[in-house]
Amino acid sequence: MTAPTIDAAKDRVVIFDTTMRDGEQSPGASMSLEEKLELAKTLEEMRVDVIEAGFPIASNGDFEAVRRISEIVTESTVCGLARAGAGDIDRCAEAIRPARRGRIHTFISTSPVHMKWKLQMEPETVLDLVFKSVTHARNLCGDVEWSAEDATRTERDFLRRCVEAAIRAGATTINIPDTVGYTYPSEYADIFRDLIDNVPGADRVVFSTHCHNDLGLAVANSLSGVQAGARQVEVAINGIGERAGNAALEEIVMALKVRGDRLPFHTGVDPQQITRASRYVSAITGFPVQFNKAIVGKNAFAHESGIHQDGMLKNAETYEIMRPEDVGQGATNLVMGKHSGRHAFREKLKALGYDLGQNALNEAFQRFKDLADKKKHVFDDDLVALVDDALASGSDRIQVKSLRVIAGTEGPQQAELTVTVDGVERSTAATGDGPVDAVFNAIHEAVPHTATLRLFQVHAVTEGTDAQAQVSVRLEEEGRIATGQAADTDTLTASAKAYVNALNNLFARKEKSAPEAKVASGF
Repeated sequence: MTAPTIDAAKDRVVIFDTTMRDGEQSPGASMSLEEKLELAKTLEEMRVDVIEAGFPIASNGDFEAVRRISEIVTESTVCGLARAGAGDIDRCAEAIRPARRGRIHTFISTSPVHMKWKLQMEPETVLDLVFKSVTHARNLCGDVEWSAEDATRTERDFLRRCVEAAIRAGATTINIPDTVGYTYPSEYADIFRDLIDNVPGADRVVFSTHCHNDLGLAVANSLSGVQAGARQVEVAINGIGERAGNAALEEIVMALKVRGDRLPFHTGVDPQQITRASRYVSAITGFPVQFNKAIVGKNAFAHESGIHQDGMLKNAETYEIMRPEDVGQGATNLVMGKHSGRHAFREKLKALGYDLGQNALNEAFQRFKDLADKKKHVFDDDLVALVDDALASGSDRIQVKSLRVIAGTEGPQQAELTVTVDGVERSTAATGDGPVDAVFNAIHEAVPHTATLRLFQVHAVTEGTDAQAQVSVRLEEEGRIATGQAADTDTLTASAKAYVNALNNLFARKEKSAPEAKVASGF
C-alpha cells in the first residue's frame, strides 16, 4: 500500500508531555528538583514539543522546578499549569518567565457535576471566568492553552460557548480533556468535529486531547481525537498519572509511526530515546513497568514460543511490527559475565540506552564486576537494574555500610546494622517480626524519623536462585511522599538500601518543600 502524502504543517501532531505535572500526581510518584531537571533534559533530547513542568502555585518547590526547567530548556516549550484565578496565572507567568518558549496552561471545570459540586458556580459565572482568565494569561504570555476540565461530560452547547470565549480571549491551544476516562473513541471524535465545525475561530487554534485511562481507552481515544482534527496530544511517560494514568507517550508516538497507513500524521519525537526515558521515570518514581507493557515492557520484544522463535529466525517481521532498536530496546539479551571487559560493558550499556560519563561508567563497571562474582550469568535486565539503582540513589547523606541478619523459624529475628550519616558511622541492633521488619527497625534506631511505610515491594530481576532482588520502598511523612529503590542479590541488603534511599529522598524534599501545598486537578 502506498504511504499517504504528509502535509508537514497540517499533519504534524504536537507532543505535550505532562509526566512532571499530571504524572507526578500519581500517589507516591513525587520527584525531586534534581530528578525533574534530568527528566526535562531527557524529554528535550527526545524532541518533545511541550514540557508541562509543574503547577507553580502548588508549592515553592513546584514553582522552583518550573523556573529552573525554564532556564535550562532551550528547544521545547516549557508550560506551567494555573487555575482560573489571577493569583495562579501570575505565579505561573513568573515561573516560566526565563523560558525561551513559555506557555501558560489555565483551566476550569465545565461539566454540570463539577460546576455544581466542585466549583459551586452557575454556568454563566464559569463562562465569564473563562474569558477573564484567558485574557489575563494572554496579557502575560503569547502562548496560552485553555482546558475545559471534565469536557467529555459537559453539555455540548455550553462547551461550544466556553471554547468560543477562550478563543475570543486569545487562547492559542484548546484542550478537551477526558478527565475521568469516561468517553469512548467515536464519541470523543464527535466532540472535536463538532467544535471544529461550529465554533467561530476554531481554525485559528490547535485542538488538544488529554485522556485518562480509567477504562483502558486513553490511547484509543487520543488517536480518535487526532483523526477528528486534534493536533496536540497530552501524554505521560509509561502512562503514569492520576488513578489509572494518562495516555502513554510511547504508545501514541509508535502508533502514529507504525500505522501511517491509517494515521497519516507525524511527530517530531525521536523514538530511539523512548526506552531510556521510560526506565528513568520508572527508576525515580519506583513504579515498575509491567512486563507486558506495550513498547517499553520487558516482554514487548521477547519470544518464547517455539513457533514464534522459528518465525523470528526466518524473518523478524513474522512476529514484530517494529524493531526493538527503533524504540531504544536492545535487540538481544546478551549474557555478560565476570570475564567481560570495560569496552564490552560500555557498548552493552549503550545498546540498552545508557550513555554514562567516565566517572559514572567506572562506578557502574565496578558494581557490575561485584555482581558478576555473585552470579554465573549477568543478563540485560541485571544491568538495567544495576544502573537504575545508581540513577535512583538520590541524596546520599545516609549510606548502608554493613548489615548482618539472623533469621529462621525461631524469632524474633535480629538485624545488626552500620550506617554512615553525613560521614559519621552509627551502629545499632534491633529485632522484628521477620527479617525485613528487623532491618527496618534497625534503620529507625540509627536514623530516628516519623515516616510511615506505605509500600514495600520486591521482585526478581531475572530467573534463578542467584537473581537480583529489586526492592521499592515508599515512605510518607506529614503529607510528603518519597520513594526509594535498590537492587542486590541479597534481598535484605536491597531492602535496607531501598529504605535508606527513600529516607534520603524524603529528607531532601523536606528541606526544599513549602509548608503548605495545593493540589492541581488531574483533568
